[in-house]
Amino acid sequence: MNYHAAQDRYAAMTYRRAGDSGVRLPVVSLGLWHNFGGSQPLEVQRAVLRRAFDRGVTHFDLANNYGPPYGSAERNFGHLLAQDFRRHRDELFIATKAGYDMWPGPYGDGGGRKYLLASLDQSLQRMGLEYVDVFYSHRHDPETPLEETMGALNTAVRSGRALYAGISNYPAERHREAVAILRELGTPMLLNQARYSILDRTPEDGLLDAVDDTRTSLIAYSPLAQGLLTSRYLAGQVPAGSRMSVGHFLKEEALAGAELDRLRRLGGLAERRGQSLAQLAISWVLRDPRVVSVIVGASSVGQLDQNLDALHGELLSEEELVEIDLLSR
Repeated sequence: MNYHAAQDRYAAMTYRRAGDSGVRLPVVSLGLWHNFGGSQPLEVQRAVLRRAFDRGVTHFDLANNYGPPYGSAERNFGHLLAQDFRRHRDELFIATKAGYDMWPGPYGDGGGRKYLLASLDQSLQRMGLEYVDVFYSHRHDPETPLEETMGALNTAVRSGRALYAGISNYPAERHREAVAILRELGTPMLLNQARYSILDRTPEDGLLDAVDDTRTSLIAYSPLAQGLLTSRYLAGQVPAGSRMSVGHFLKEEALAGAELDRLRRLGGLAERRGQSLAQLAISWVLRDPRVVSVIVGASSVGQLDQNLDALHGELLSEEELVEIDLLSR
């Protein structure tokens, strides 16, 4: 069936400016980390992407090794882009990354120039794109000079394969250094993508100040703490097919004793606000204007809609923020 995008797709979404750039991103972006590889039916992926765009989500976040298997998320996205979204390409903000393990040997991982630029070329081929809107160094590689890594991002932008450079999982001081290097080269550095949630407040230890000082922005991934900040674990059991049942990133110890009590108290606060726990978690991350967007995953249209409905909630009160602060720490 031919896809016709909703005419009112921009009516209800909120957009924030990324740093002092000309880019505005939806406050909720769609991440293609877990649910767009070979294990998810292509028609489900298509339905989620269509629904996201129909609700004003213009930013799609990928990386070279998203799947599984590696590369499959980009390949599937490229297939659906060609079928459904090609005529909307200029309305989309597409990101990819390189920095973690991708192929065997000494040149398939890290922050080296050879790996980053080869990976970007492969990503563009998989997605059928001439350029991405932002290309990230996915992690700081302490074994590679930062000047080399940033130089590769500069080449990606100067060559037209990316419009902006970004970094991910860089601590505050490396963030400041990366921005300085890229500005000296004349290349716009847009975003630092970092894990941030009620249960992981690491960016508050200097990184949020760094993005503010350098006139860039934080884009937050895992705002739901890999699904822990959802209602599915509040019964204290591990649902079949959940990320915790796989045990790769989310471990069953996270439901032990005081941790489960903390989740239930956060769930109670969300219920009093007329929200799900996931919606509360998204609202909390977006309370800080230095966060330009949160990246959520979705395995179904219903799950995506629930996450996007967080935008309809009331702003968190000072009393609620204090309560969350006590629970999160």
